[in-house]
Amino acid sequence: MAKQEEGGMTVREAGRKGGETTAERYGHEFYEEIGKKGGERGGPRVRELIEKGKRQEK
Repeated sequence: MAKQEEGGMTVREAGRKGGETTAERYGHEFYEEIGKKGGERGGPRVRELIEKGKRQEK
């Protein structure tokens, strides 16, 4: 289990708290937008890696 110092919080707890704050502040649309941007940037790279793997199998 994650370590917790006196009066502090674990990394997991801090992440959850930050995520909840972000969700309250920006809403669902914010997550949709950043997900779309990530897909646009990462999509071509993923397709490239899939094609490379298929070529190596042959």
